[in-house]
Amino acid sequence: MNPERFEWQTRCEFNAYCKHALRNELIDALRERKSRERREVYFSDLSPHEEKQLYTVDRYFVNEEEEAFCVGGLKITAKLLADALHSLPDEKRQAVLLYYFFSMTDAEIAGMMKIPRSTVQYRRTSSFELLKRFLEERADEWNEL
Repeated sequence: MNPERFEWQTRCEFNAYCKHALRNELIDALRERKSRERREVYFSDLSPHEEKQLYTVDRYFVNEEEEAFCVGGLKITAKLLADALHSLPDEKRQAVLLYYFFSMTDAEIAGMMKIPRSTVQYRRTSSFELLKRFLEERADEWNEL
């Protein structure tokens, strides 16, 4: 058999194989699409109850009166506490958040921030004075009815 003829025949067979494989993939894709279309529901066809199950709404600061608690005779809300944390300089806020909310030690924070451990401790402890001052200036007096 002629080598060129053999090569040509091999290419033709491979070409036919590729076309057959692509055709089968197309058929599978079309079947999948039809299957999805049968299960598809339009938003306009949903009942209000079903529609509400598709999303959630965060209501953190909607009614601050319910979220308040009393500390030292001052009314502290979640929003006020968040504002106090945001008032800290970035490096102090990061030290406070990592220590108290991510349970990292001063040494771990120092390694992550590439600063001495004593600097982390100073930033964390000095933040309390700033937070205390912020809350004292902005918190309302607690008036129980």
